[in-house]
Amino acid sequence: MAECEEEVLVQRVVKDITNALKRNPSIDEIGVIPCPEARYNRSPIVLVENKLGVESWCVKFLLPYVHNKLLLYRQRKHWLDREALVDITCTVLLLNPDFTTAWNVRKELVQSGVLNPEKDLYLGQLALTKFPKSPETWIHRRWVLQQVLGQSSAGDRRRRQQQRDEADAERSQQLSEHLARTLHQEMKVCSDAACRYPSNYNAWSHRIWVLQHMARGNIKVFYDELSSMRLWVSMHVSDHSGFHYRQFLLKELVSELSQSTASSTSSPQHRSSSVSSSSPVPFHNHANGELSGGEGGEDEEERQLSFITVLQLFHQEMELISDLIQSFPGHETLWSHRRHVFFLWHQWRTDQQLSNDGGDSTLLSDREAGLHKGGAQGCAAQVGEGVNGQCPSEAMEVEGASLPDPRDSKRLKRGVHLPAPPSLPSEYTFISSVLDSCCPSEQRRFALSYRKWLDTVIVQQP
Repeated sequence: MAECEEEVLVQRVVKDITNALKRNPSIDEIGVIPCPEARYNRSPIVLVENKLGVESWCVKFLLPYVHNKLLLYRQRKHWLDREALVDITCTVLLLNPDFTTAWNVRKELVQSGVLNPEKDLYLGQLALTKFPKSPETWIHRRWVLQQVLGQSSAGDRRRRQQQRDEADAERSQQLSEHLARTLHQEMKVCSDAACRYPSNYNAWSHRIWVLQHMARGNIKVFYDELSSMRLWVSMHVSDHSGFHYRQFLLKELVSELSQSTASSTSSPQHRSSSVSSSSPVPFHNHANGELSGGEGGEDEEERQLSFITVLQLFHQEMELISDLIQSFPGHETLWSHRRHVFFLWHQWRTDQQLSNDGGDSTLLSDREAGLHKGGAQGCAAQVGEGVNGQCPSEAMEVEGASLPDPRDSKRLKRGVHLPAPPSLPSEYTFISSVLDSCCPSEQRRFALSYRKWLDTVIVQQP
């Protein structure tokens, strides 16, 4: 093909891609259609049901041309107007999202106000449908989100400096809703990328980054994520990155709830807003194992509420992982996750015993004393033996955590059973049940390795 004809072809393809995106802003996926050569005298761009396809025969002409154009522009050897830059970078990034120069050009366009950050997020979302592990796309996506957060922070400072009126309040609400929609959209993009590429470390790392920067301290968001991830991990039992994300959520929730417990006397407003929005578990009376509605004061109630919420988190997590291990034997990811959860529990329990001389520590010690004394049989005699030898407070729900609502005053007065915390006897009982069953050799090896880890790491610690 002559050079002039090739340039005309590439320009036409770039224009067709741009027009397709403009005509149908609901495009949600891109792909390359295997087609060695042009069979018909028509555009190689195909749009069917919000799916954009590019016939493969034109890619070998398209990519070298747009690459060369951008490099000449960066070297100041060729001039391109802003509209041409937007179109060319869009085309090249849909076909090769790891081209860093193109993302840098779009950064300059965003900073100059030519390009809307929302359009860049949309372009990255499309690129990830074809290249879900593209590191440059995830890096650029975080940069764009930082710009969005920076604009939000600047708007908050301006509103604080101005007089509060109805219009300011309305703009503030719109901004909060915009950030909430952005957060929800990022979670969806990460979930889709994780489903397209197993153990997609880049997608899960981005999801952690989003929560750390856009939902820091928001316990409800972390609870919702932990609940929604139950079904996902049940369907992807070998995805290490997905379970690592669940470990991050559990650790953050325990940390936030522990901080609210520690600040029960210093910042009651913060504690009330954070704990009440999370659907925690009511607290128990030490004598009869039921809730004591109004004996200790509001601060003591909130402190015990946070404490027992942590117990419920660990209890439900161990129930989930026990069910998965027995349902899907021979997966090392599940045993590694169990090891991490139990170690996190052991660390949190040690910290609580060191920081508290009574109250929660007494409650926990009494509960664990019963477990050590009676073992799994004593636990089963009380409320029925669970999957992993623990006392289940209620039946496990696969699709979400079933934490009682603290605003239900009748339930607070009536009381519920305290969830059984993880313990060494219950873990040894679970390991024995696995070894005694007809399990694959891999399952037996993982169980023995886990028992050895308990003996060498947990038992030998003070």
